[in-house]
Amino acid sequence: MNKTLLILRHEFAQTIRRKSFILMTVAFPLIALLAILAFQTIGGLTGPSEPGKIIEIGYVDYSGGFVDYTQQDGVELISHPSEEDATEALLADDINQYFVIPVDYLSTGIVSRYTLDRELEPPDIVWQGIKSFLISNLLDQQADAEVVERVKYPLSLASITLDESGNIAPQQGGFSAFIVPYIFSILLVMAIFTSSGFILQGLGEEKENRVMEILLSSVSPRQLITGKVLGLGAAGLIQILIWLFAARFLADMASSSIGGILSNLQVPADFLIISLVYFILGYLLFAVVMAGVGSIGATARESQQLSMIFTLSAMLPFFLVSLIM
Repeated sequence: MNKTLLILRHEFAQTIRRKSFILMTVAFPLIALLAILAFQTIGGLTGPSEPGKIIEIGYVDYSGGFVDYTQQDGVELISHPSEEDATEALLADDINQYFVIPVDYLSTGIVSRYTLDRELEPPDIVWQGIKSFLISNLLDQQADAEVVERVKYPLSLASITLDESGNIAPQQGGFSAFIVPYIFSILLVMAIFTSSGFILQGLGEEKENRVMEILLSSVSPRQLITGKVLGLGAAGLIQILIWLFAARFLADMASSSIGGILSNLQVPADFLIISLVYFILGYLLFAVVMAGVGSIGATARESQQLSMIFTLSAMLPFFLVSLIM
């Protein structure tokens, strides 16, 4: 038993000193933190530089009738007699952008928007301002103010999950409830195969360098494999604990900073416990498999080629989920 503990301590100390292990352990929390900070920075740069700043948008109305409701939330719409006049105002920086309502707008619904900025899509405030302006003028004197407002914002959907007894379930679904297990399942697979892969690599190198013969003269095969599995498993458990601790902090940070579909992002305590259990069970399974593959392979390269069978089988559920999504 003392020899098993000696091998365990050696494998654990050697693994946590590996540059690849350290880099992988730190990389994922660091990348997530940088992504959140980048989102905050970009949001601060693209947002209004002054509180309550109004975006001035010009428009050319060839269809007639779009003259009122030029003050929308955060947007002021300014009428121009022609596209040439609107273009001059845009180049003179009198307006931020402009759009053209054609004569056949009622039959086609097509509105052309012109801007000097390169963008993937119009900002939400601009899109909503133009949309509200068009709807308000179209329904002017056709419906009550409440009806007009409801047409602008017809739906605020709240989906609630019930349990089998008909009561509100403690854990609700949605994108936030899906993305956390999905990401952690990927991280668990990576952690499991990284730790078990070290066993495969170590056994292959020791066989090629004839170190295995020296080791087996001092310890039994059971002691050697047990010490390697437990030592590398302890290192992988440390890695998972760091990721789980960082996930609690990053989830709260993303929920408050990014919002939107991530506004309810959280990592429950029971999820952390389940993740640890799955890692331990998954690691023990694949570590033993990789140790067996490493034992029967003549070289480290041959063992790695044989291990691809088990690696692909473990990744199969992710391929199936991707196809379903």
